[in-house]
Amino acid sequence: MTDDRTVDLRGGAVRMRVRSQGRGPDLVWLHSFHDRNAWPPLLDRLAERFTVHAPSHPGVRGSEGFETLDDVVDLALAYDELLDAMGLGSAALAGHFFGAMVAAEVAALCPARARRLCLISPLGLWITGKPVADVIILPQRDLHPLLWKDPDSAAARAWATLPQTEEENVAAQLEQIQRLAAMGKFVWPIPDKGLATRAHRIKAPTLLLWGDGDRVNPDAYAAAFRGLIPGARLTTLPGGHMLHLEAPDAVARAVGDFCAG
Repeated sequence: MTDDRTVDLRGGAVRMRVRSQGRGPDLVWLHSFHDRNAWPPLLDRLAERFTVHAPSHPGVRGSEGFETLDDVVDLALAYDELLDAMGLGSAALAGHFFGAMVAAEVAALCPARARRLCLISPLGLWITGKPVADVIILPQRDLHPLLWKDPDSAAARAWATLPQTEEENVAAQLEQIQRLAAMGKFVWPIPDKGLATRAHRIKAPTLLLWGDGDRVNPDAYAAAFRGLIPGARLTTLPGGHMLHLEAPDAVARAVGDFCAG
């Protein structure tokens, strides 16, 4: 069953899609910004075991993309209000990249909200010495091999054919990232800013999922991120940064088994 609904918050209406094949426990999915259209197959798999709530990000000062520290904190607090409006005292929280970062912020700022926390390749800073913002805005032919363990796979080819309007939207958001970074206002979670100062507050059991071929968030970053969160478990699966598209069954099984625990 799929149910589209709208939730009214003080900051505006939030679009919500709820997937469920039964009465499983609640799982809230926090999307990333550049592959939102790619998530339905994974969420459908998770809906076999959970009631999956997939909201748009609450409208906090343009927080659909990457913002300054205060905006990310505001976004996390808006999720606190959203969970209240959804009638959820707590839930399993899961997300990828930027969505994973926001899920971790929610768990750090509102610990009672997160029953379990599953983070897939959380937002990173380095790739061959460059900020991610300088890399993901690369031309498609240069970006494509970085995101996929197998750039010739069917999933990788399908991603490359996303509508141009999606790519233009991504480019605009990343230009904003670069402007904020140039002004010293953009906050990354590692090494010493943003989430890194709050991650010790996370009380929920936490699983980090990483692709063994992730060249956007490399292994050293995975180890550093795990060190931020008390008792976090790191699991590596075959795949690149788009792990959820290269190995959706394995990701669904890992997320499902962990969040059902």
